[in-house]
Formats: sequence, structure tokens, C-alpha cells
Amino acid sequence: MENLLNWFEKRLPVMNAYKKHLSEYPMPKNFNFWYLFGSLAMLVLVNQLLTGIWLTMSYNPSAEGAFASIEYIMRDVEYGWLLRYMHSTGASAFFVVIYLHMFRGLIYGSYQKPRELLWVFGMLIFLALMAEAFMGYLLPWGQMSYWGAQVIISLFGAIPVIGDDLTLWIRGDFVLSGATLNRFFALHVVALPIVILLLVVLHILALHEVGSNNPDGIETKLPKGEKGEGYETQFAFHKYYTKKYDIIDSVPFHPYGTVKDLIGVAGFGILFAYVIFFNPEMGGYFLEPPNFEAANPIKTPDHIAPVWYFTPFYAILRAVPDKLTGVVLMGLSIAVLFVLPWLDRCKVRSYRYRSKLHLANIVQFVISFIALGVLGTLPATSLYTLLAQIFSFGYFMFFVLLFVYSKNEATKPLPERVNY
Repeated sequence: MENLLNWFEKRLPVMNAYKKHLSEYPMPKNFNFWYLFGSLAMLVLVNQLLTGIWLTMSYNPSAEGAFASIEYIMRDVEYGWLLRYMHSTGASAFFVVIYLHMFRGLIYGSYQKPRELLWVFGMLIFLALMAEAFMGYLLPWGQMSYWGAQVIISLFGAIPVIGDDLTLWIRGDFVLSGATLNRFFALHVVALPIVILLLVVLHILALHEVGSNNPDGIETKLPKGEKGEGYETQFAFHKYYTKKYDIIDSVPFHPYGTVKDLIGVAGFGILFAYVIFFNPEMGGYFLEPPNFEAANPIKTPDHIAPVWYFTPFYAILRAVPDKLTGVVLMGLSIAVLFVLPWLDRCKVRSYRYRSKLHLANIVQFVISFIALGVLGTLPATSLYTLLAQIFSFGYFMFFVLLFVYSKNEATKPLPERVNY
């Protein structure tokens, strides 16, 4: 058996890759609660892929049969209701985890040099997830699915010159129809998952090349020969890292990181199971009441709103009376996240050692983002529109202020070694 494994390893070094990227990967020893969400994102991704595969076996991607096939899955397929709720709850859980993962990167400066490409890959994953979720949201062919897609697709018509042709190309028809459903199904099931998996691999490779950040924002991978006295370690790391770097204040990902993540998975699993079995609609935020009615092109719901994880950006769109300006601002609200590494010019990463102004700016950004998410679910009254304008201003001012004050920011002295 040993000879067989050695023969296989020489031709396909699976164990070497396992040690390099998992078991012997050097992990900063001061990781905390916020560093659970990367692993949880992988867990939810696997859940979405597996449940999605089983759901496609009973789903009918046609305007005539889509809604009926969902009812068939829920009522007649053995454990079909569980698969459907795992998938629908998993979509919302994915964005909860991703938003918290992005927040951790924000507060600890994980987007700063040398991790700019890592952040860009993460943002591309976020963009692909938004597209994936939007395509999947249409598939139940319920009232909110139909009219929500109608509103979002119509936004592309505001683009000058190419808007009408682009809208027609996305729909695949002059109206939202079975052709739209069929192409969204193909993109949701085949094309976008491949893109997401590719981006996840690139994200992990980029992470393991530059090394993980930590709550103190101090490098634990030093150039070879720069390790001073008192930095001895009792752990063995993969030769790929030790040949190029001196590793300090780190532990192997296995068993330390895996045990940490297993505790997070257990806590997440309890919350996930509670939602699936006791509150899968989550008050209408995960599954809206109108979506339990079949799509009807001649009956508009009282209030059309996208699913909750799109509502912050939808509120920015609605805050502006002019449709084209609203579309531009909504696009900018996502695009500006891509250039965050170049807007923050401070040498210090973690909020722990940065100014109170920076902490206040992060707090107002989080408040603005959550408030926009709530406002995006509410009808567009004059009061709510005014509030959306105020919080949209706060959202964009975060980036403007960060660029202004970060270069000459008064920071605290960094510790020589990580604190834990």
C-alpha cells in the first residue's frame, strides 16, 4: 500500500498539496471569532452545490412547469421540502457569512498591501454570487421572483445607446418569459458555479501566497533571515513556506485551525437547522409570501422589492429620482469596494491601532449599510426616500473620508509580536 501511495504521489502530489494548503499551512495564532467566516463560506458553498444538484433532478425549467415542479418537490419528492429549504436558507446564509467575512477584512485591514489581489478576487466572488443569487431567485417562478426580475432587468434599459438591446439580450425575449427562465437556469446551474469555483481557488491560492492577516495586522511571515531572537517555534510548517520565509507566532492549520473551525461549524449548524425547521421564511425575508403564488404577468404585487441581500444597493438606486443616475450610483456602490485597497493609504492595518476617527467612520458605514438594507425592503415613501438619501451619502462618504485622512492618520504604536 505504501509503494502504491508513493507511486501515485510522484505522479499527482495530492498529499503535498494537502500539507501545503491545509494541514501545514502557517496560521497566525491570534485568530479570533471573526476568522470563522471564510471556512463557513466554503461549507455553505458545498451545501448550495449539493442541494442544487438534487433539486435540478425534479425541477422543470419552463414557464408552464417551473412553479408546479417546486410544489412537486415540496409535497411529493421524498425529503424534497428539506432540500428546498436547505437551498433557500443556504442562499441567505451565504450572504450573511460573506458580509461578515468582508466586515472582518474591513476592520482588520486585510485588503491592504500585499493582499490587494486577494481582496479583488474576493470582490469578484461577491459579484458572481450576486449574479448567481439573482438568476436563482427567478427559478421558483413565483410572483415576487417574476416581478423582482422584471424590475431589475428593466434597469439596464436606462443605459444610454445600448440599454434596450442589452435588456432584450438578457431577457432573451421582448417580455419576461420561459426563454428568460431557461437561460437563467442554465447560467445558475452550470456557468456561474464554474466561475465561482474558479474564483474561490484563485482566492485561496492568493491567500496562501501572501499569508493570512491577523487581528493585529502584523506580518507573521518574515523574509528569510530576518527572524530575531526569541522567535523560535516548536511547529513544523510546509517546506514551501519555510524555504522563503521565517514563520513566527503561527501554528499549523491542522489541528488548531480545524478544531477552531469545527466549533464554528457546530454553532452555525445549530442556527442553520433552527431556521430550516422552525422559520424557513424568516418573516418573509428569506421567502416572501407573494412567492408562494404562481407568477402572473397581469397582477402586480402591492410592494415589489428584491430579496434582502440586494436591498442596500436597491435602496441606493431608489434614493435618486433619475433612473440613470440611480443605476450609476448603484454600480458605483459595488465598484468602489474593488478599489478600497488603494483608497486606504494608512500603513497600519488593524482598527485596534488606528485613530478614533477611523473607528467612527467604520461604525457610521456599518449603520448606513444596515439602514439601507432595511429601507430597501420598505415602500418608497417620501420619508423613506429621504432617509435612503442620507444613508447613501454616509455609505459613499466612508470611502471619501478614508482617502482623505488615512495618509496622515495618527496611529498607535504597533506591538513587536501578535497579542493573543
